[in-house]
Amino acid sequence: MLTKTFGCAIIGINAIIVTIEVNSDKGIQFFLVGLPDSAVKESQQRIIASFSNLGYKFPKKRITINMAPADIRKEGSAYDLALAIGIMAVSDQVDASLLDQYVIMGELSLDGTVNPIKGVLPMAIKAKADGFKGIVIPKENAKEAAIVDGIDVIGVEDLSEVVDFLNGEKQIEPERIDMDLLVHDDVYAFDFQDVKGQESIKRALEIAAAGSHNVLLIGSPGSGKTMLAKRLPSILPPMTLAEALETTKIYSVAGMMGNNKTLLTTRPFRSPHHSISDAGLCGGGSFPQPGEISLAHNGVLFLDEVPEIQRHTLEILRQPMEDREITISRAKMSVRFPANFMLVAAMNPCPCGYYNHPDRECVCKPGEVQKYLNKISGPLMDRIDLHVEVLPVPYNELSDTRRGEPSEEVRKRVVRARKIQEERYKDYPEIHSNAQMTTSLLQKYCVLDSHGQEALRNAMNRLGLSARAYDRILKVARTIADLDGSECIQSGHLAEAINYRSLDRDNWGS
Repeated sequence: MLTKTFGCAIIGINAIIVTIEVNSDKGIQFFLVGLPDSAVKESQQRIIASFSNLGYKFPKKRITINMAPADIRKEGSAYDLALAIGIMAVSDQVDASLLDQYVIMGELSLDGTVNPIKGVLPMAIKAKADGFKGIVIPKENAKEAAIVDGIDVIGVEDLSEVVDFLNGEKQIEPERIDMDLLVHDDVYAFDFQDVKGQESIKRALEIAAAGSHNVLLIGSPGSGKTMLAKRLPSILPPMTLAEALETTKIYSVAGMMGNNKTLLTTRPFRSPHHSISDAGLCGGGSFPQPGEISLAHNGVLFLDEVPEIQRHTLEILRQPMEDREITISRAKMSVRFPANFMLVAAMNPCPCGYYNHPDRECVCKPGEVQKYLNKISGPLMDRIDLHVEVLPVPYNELSDTRRGEPSEEVRKRVVRARKIQEERYKDYPEIHSNAQMTTSLLQKYCVLDSHGQEALRNAMNRLGLSARAYDRILKVARTIADLDGSECIQSGHLAEAINYRSLDRDNWGS
């Protein structure tokens, strides 16, 4: 006798349907084929124990299970439930008439409890795309999958509940959620109104948020670099539904959604330690998983103490910062993860941290400052649009009891600027902000008058900037003009943009 159930395999942040063919014949043996890993092979023992503890019978027959397509590796314990239902169907313990209408996924405990799994959101999206009526998954994952409209999400607590549902002995109401409430539920723990002073740094971060530009903050210890970076997500535009879905898919695949969670509606803020490895930053493993740059997708990647990060690890950022995705290649597969993040990097100006400090003396030896700054390569520095010096806050500003401008007000200006960009690039589906402009778009939307061209030429010669830095200045100037509501880039906009490239590290430590 042959029966089929359906599950899903995750590749990157997408799912593919896996057909689980279960055949029973004479004999007493068990075969599981179709490129399963060790965790999938161990499902036999979990299934046998759960059958015994729930009063079901494991068939004393020759059971052969094929997981197709057989050339794609199946990994993890999430196939337990589909395998168990297939075995029960060939032994006439479950009605097989509904099996072709549902994708079934879940990990089994020895007592038959269905444990939560990762990657449920892309599974539900794929099940809907392939015309399945619904998806049967652990109850803790049901809210996450329910954000996919047009498919029944059946949340179950144990194996017996699945059996009763398929046999028509129990009705389970599909999980439902109100999407309108979720998309606007973006609350941040940190607010710019709590920041004392630092008005010039707030302005730089506002420009960065308005154009999705990368930022480098250089300042002594305790000057507020980390505090300011943590507040950047609070002034970014609210996530659209498409952005929220894609970000949630990444966290779902990484197993970081948590139980009974739905949609991620706040922009991610990732701040890995400076000891992070290559795989931790970009993702990897024998079965590739997303790294920090993908977990920061549609949000902020904050790298503190940048010179302390291994140089070869930092260089990994160069390609994703340009392409806004990361490709991880292995012998048997190549996986792409989205990586559209804003980089906020922070560093001290020298090893002791007090070079150029207004009150404290730097104790670094000659040449140490330049050597410290050179830990960050020129090509990587070129890809950072705004270079900002963060000075310590004086006492009179720290002791001021007045609160600063709240993030909500700053965000309104950022949103207005983003709407201008949205209208500007409406015919370019891959372009969403000024930071993503191509060379042809720069020539179209960043036209300078003769005075502006002369000012930029002088700045390029004086600072020794590269062609990429030239493009970055124009992009930042375009964003400043958008914040000002100006159709053209004026001299003041260009001067401010040039100022954010004037921290010339070649002369910094001399």
